[in-house]
Amino acid sequence: MSIATIKDVARHAQVSIKTVSRVINHEPSVHQNTRARVQKAIEELRYRPDLSARSLRSAKTFAIGLVYDNPNAHYVISLQTGLLTVCRETGFGLQIHPCDSSKSGLARELAELVQRSHLAGLVLAPPMSEDMRLIKALHAHKIPLVRIISARKDPEDGYPCVFIDDRDAAHDITEHLIQLGHTRIGFLWGGKRHLSSPERYQGYVDALNAYGIKLDKNLIVAGDYSFDDGFRGARKLLALKSPPTAIFGSNDEIAAGVLAAARVAGLNVPYDLSIAGFEDSPFSRQSWPALTTAHQSVETVALHAGRLLIEQLRGNAEGARNKGFSPDLVVRGSTAPPGVKPPASKL
Repeated sequence: MSIATIKDVARHAQVSIKTVSRVINHEPSVHQNTRARVQKAIEELRYRPDLSARSLRSAKTFAIGLVYDNPNAHYVISLQTGLLTVCRETGFGLQIHPCDSSKSGLARELAELVQRSHLAGLVLAPPMSEDMRLIKALHAHKIPLVRIISARKDPEDGYPCVFIDDRDAAHDITEHLIQLGHTRIGFLWGGKRHLSSPERYQGYVDALNAYGIKLDKNLIVAGDYSFDDGFRGARKLLALKSPPTAIFGSNDEIAAGVLAAARVAGLNVPYDLSIAGFEDSPFSRQSWPALTTAHQSVETVALHAGRLLIEQLRGNAEGARNKGFSPDLVVRGSTAPPGVKPPASKL
């Protein structure tokens, strides 16, 4: 069976090749009925545009890039899934580019990537998205971009973004623990290069202040967004003369490390120690007990970041508006009031 060409689609839909091209490129000038006829022909013939050929034939490019520096495989896969959904909707290709965010000359590396790979623009994940020196350098290279950042509100700084209110969600998690009766709540930081870390910490502090609970610096441990740092941080907190009755890990990997440390210490979660995480990753759902956390759909965030970038590329100011998200509290079996006795065994 021969592969369908754009000429075949035009003949099947009884339109010009130019009209088919306009439909493929999602140009708004095509009448709705004509667009539907062309789309039907594309589906019936199983036509697939050659993205590289499209780029060579015109001044436009039809691929975008995802730039990230994050060891969390679940987070990266979710970003890719969200962006691929947008790319399939709009006929764009997607190139993945992992990099070292602390590397000098990163702006030059990304500018060369865009030129070499003929990318129309970039979606930047944290922490690159929150490095304003990098953003300004890429802007100077006239590279269209969209940032995924942690912020309470739209920064309105002229650089397109999708923002997540981590502070409000962290406040909700801490408030949940306080309302259960916990007053000694440990906090384990994530990586300080990510704006989400100080935002989540500030949400924790704000909740303590709102309930008149004095901040105890002994209950706060610096670290990174990793299982190992969660384990080490929890061991440090549990060794205190007056250990916490609850620990809030800045993400679910940290919280999973806390759960492991609790097991090693012979503690029964949540009766001896309550644990909460953040992000609602597989760590939170697959652990036992399942972790109380804050749900934020990384796929949805990435999907909106991709749409924002493509609307920007099309010059659609109305559609290219920044969008914010606020993660929701998800209460599971890892949290309970302090001092509650576990149910009696039926054995």
